[in-house]
Amino acid sequence: MTDNFEARFDRLILLVGRLNYMWTNTESLLIHLIAGLTGADKNVAVIIFLTLNTTRARIDLVERLAKMEGRPANIRDPILEHTQRLSKLSGIRNKYNHCIYSFDQETGNPKTILMRIADRKTDIKLGREDTVDDNAIHDIEAVVAQLSVANRDIWRLIAKLGYPV
Repeated sequence: MTDNFEARFDRLILLVGRLNYMWTNTESLLIHLIAGLTGADKNVAVIIFLTLNTTRARIDLVERLAKMEGRPANIRDPILEHTQRLSKLSGIRNKYNHCIYSFDQETGNPKTILMRIADRKTDIKLGREDTVDDNAIHDIEAVVAQLSVANRDIWRLIAKLGYPV
């Protein structure tokens, strides 16, 4: 039974690692959008990107630059489409990065324990637990596949717009 627990956990950890790799690789494409939208060279855009220490801040910056007055719709709209897509995909990544893992003693399924405090009106709730069953694994795999497509699409947009690479 222990081997089954370990195999399930290994599968989850490898998948979360792949999710993180795909996320980081795709999020870094925002550097090229920042460079193109600001007219800066790539090195300046890297500094801006790294100074903003959250995905949300980086996406917000790109969206605000894209929405600036005078920005043509043929530039603004595809950029916003991609940033909104990344925002939607960030949820599952955040879930699996901001948790600790344990095992359900009955099924052997890995469980996530959210490392966040939920403030309620009169109390707090700690460590929401979710089972990582086959459906959860499928959801992670789907996000990895969607990130792969998003990555290629953003690269195509960067090339189409002639932004620095």
